[in-house]
Amino acid sequence: MSVSRKYEGDRISLRVDTARFGDGPEFEREIVEHPGSVVLIPITAEGRVLLIRQFRQSAETVLLEAPAGTMEPGENPESTARRELREEIGYSAGKLIPIGGSWVAPGYSTEYSYTYIATELEPDPLPADESEDIVVIEIELGDVHRLIIEGELEDQMTIAALLTAQHVYADYITTRTNQDK
Repeated sequence: MSVSRKYEGDRISLRVDTARFGDGPEFEREIVEHPGSVVLIPITAEGRVLLIRQFRQSAETVLLEAPAGTMEPGENPESTARRELREEIGYSAGKLIPIGGSWVAPGYSTEYSYTYIATELEPDPLPADESEDIVVIEIELGDVHRLIIEGELEDQMTIAALLTAQHVYADYITTRTNQDK
């Protein structure tokens, strides 16, 4: 396999890999290199989920999304999650519960996104990113399917994280309730 670098940016890079399977013909794949990301499902003490609305240049529209962000060099996923939570919604989490993760677009990207539920939220804002205009909104976790069907939720990373969080959070609440008895 050979690799040809085409672009080196601040957040992403582009390479073209030339490869082959066994004795088959050579083929090229364009690969977006990404350092990884996190996506957060912040849940308030009242059981509501905090999401954000923000304009996304590549989609040319305002999207409803879970707070998320790119890992900085040398940063681990939990540190990224804590930073992004404070930057995007202005809260810190007493508990960060890892609930897995997923490849964002494995057909052309190296980006893997780690998913967390954030609970025990306390106001603790960091300065917002100057290139973001974010509005925080609350939804009921039970409204996720309706929001997907109605086209209100279109971001795949958010959809996957919310659907996973519905199951994990229900189990978390059940376990916590049983421990309190």
